Amino acid sequence: MRWLIAFCIALMAGPVLADGLRIATWNVGLDRTGPGILLRDILRDEDPQIAAISRVLARTDPDIVVLQKVDYDLDLHALRALRDRLAEGGPRYDHIFARRPNSGMPTGLDMDGDGRRGNERDAQGYGAFSGQAGMAILSRYPIEAEAVQDFSTLLWRDLPGALLPTHEGGTPFPSAEAQDIQRLSYTGHWVVPILLPSGPLHLMAFHAGPPVFDGPEDANGRRNHDEIRFWQLYLDGAFGPAPDTRFVVMGDANLDPARGDGRRAAIRALLTDPRLQDPRPAHDGPPPRHATVHWDQTGPRRVSYILPSADLRVVASGIHWPPEGTPAGDLAATASHHRLIWVELALP
Repeated sequence: MRWLIAFCIALMAGPVLADGLRIATWNVGLDRTGPGILLRDILRDEDPQIAAISRVLARTDPDIVVLQKVDYDLDLHALRALRDRLAEGGPRYDHIFARRPNSGMPTGLDMDGDGRRGNERDAQGYGAFSGQAGMAILSRYPIEAEAVQDFSTLLWRDLPGALLPTHEGGTPFPSAEAQDIQRLSYTGHWVVPILLPSGPLHLMAFHAGPPVFDGPEDANGRRNHDEIRFWQLYLDGAFGPAPDTRFVVMGDANLDPARGDGRRAAIRALLTDPRLQDPRPAHDGPPPRHATVHWDQTGPRRVSYILPSADLRVVASGIHWPPEGTPAGDLAATASHHRLIWVELALP
C-alpha cells in the first residue's frame, strides 16, 4: 500500500520517466559572507553569478540536482528564492530539501590547534556563520523527508577505524576535549529517498572537507579520507540497514583519485567498489576530460562524483564545461569554479 501511495504521488507531482532520469551534482559556490546575503542577492536579481547558474541549469535540465555551497537558513527562504529564480527560464523544482550543515556551526573550542577559539576553523566545518556553505536538493519528484537518514551528527571518533589525528607524542590533536565533540561530516552526509513512479531512489549526498590547509598532523587529510570511507561502511551495514539496490552516491569529495594532495585510498576504494559503478562523466573542454573543477592554484581536478548502484542502467553522462577560451575564474561566465556533472539513468 505504501508504494501504491508513493506511485500516485509521484505521478501527480512530476513527469513519467519516458526518456530516463537525469541526476546532477554541482558545487555552485553560492556561499556569502554573512547570513541573509544570498537571499538578498537572489531577490535583487542583479548578481551575474546567479544568472550564470540559471543558464547552466536551463541547458542541462536535470530532474534532480544536489547542490553544494548554498547558504542555509532555517525556513529555506534562500533556497526557495533560488528555486523560483531558476524556474523563470529553466527547470521548475516543486520539491526542495536542506538541513542545517556542520559548516559554520560553532563549537566554543579550539578545533584547529592554533591556540585560539571562535574563528572559522573552530566550527564543526569551516564557516564564518552557522549555515554558510550548506547542501541542498532540488527535485521534480517528491522527497520523502520523514525517511531521510542524516548522519551529519556522527562523531568522527565513532566511525569504525577512524584515522583521528594526533600530536607528535601521540596525544589527541588538537585535544581530547575537541575530539569528544568533533563530527565526521565537514558539511553533511544524507541518505534521501526520492519517490519515483517505479519506487524510491536513494540519494547518498555529501560534501567532504578539503584534505589540505593543515599541518603535519594531517587532520584535514585524515578527515576527508574518513568522510569518503563512510559510504562503504554505511553500505556494509555499520550504521543500520542500508539500501542494496537503486541508490546513488553523489557529491563533492574534494579529492582527485590521481592528482593533488590527500589520502587517495578511500576514494579509489569507493570508485572500484563492486556495489557501485563509475560512469566517468567527461566534457568537451581541454584535457583532462574528467575534471570537474578548475582552481586557479592547482588547475583542473576531478573532485565531484555520481556513482549509481550496480543494478541501475546508465544511459549517458557528462560534465557541463564552458566554451574553450572562457576565463576559468570568471564566475559571470562559468557560474562556479566547479562544473555541473550529470548522469542519465534508465529506470523501470
